[in-house]
Amino acid sequence: MTPWLRPATPLDAGQTGAILHGYLSTTPWIPDLYSAAETVAFCGTMIDRGWVTVAGQGARIAGFIARDGDEISALYVDDHARGQGIGAALLTAAQQTRPHLHLWTFQANTAAQRFYERHGFRATHRTDGAGNDQRLPDIHLSWSKGP
Repeated sequence: MTPWLRPATPLDAGQTGAILHGYLSTTPWIPDLYSAAETVAFCGTMIDRGWVTVAGQGARIAGFIARDGDEISALYVDDHARGQGIGAALLTAAQQTRPHLHLWTFQANTAAQRFYERHGFRATHRTDGAGNDQRLPDIHLSWSKGP
């Protein structure tokens, strides 16, 4: 079943926040810095800025992407919906709207790196993590439409 996509509304902050907080709180190598309420508020801010597209199958939101221009700020899929094409649908839709996209992910997140590489992203540089809240080494990935 192909997932549906739509722009997020303020009422989606709870579900998108739950998806993001669920990932952050169950990934052992990510420091626990934010409460569930703070994460929902963060998602609400991204939604208010018009950055967020949500995706799902059936009635429930299963994932979301937040994009500020060419920068992908977040792409998360609910644990129970992974491997069903939700993330690919969100990323492909973003790639259809822009000639270039870029993002940061943690170096330890090799699954995300593989996902983005399958979609044409390439590493441009790595850092020691001094510039992110978690202080984890990260990697910058970039994508451009082909000729």
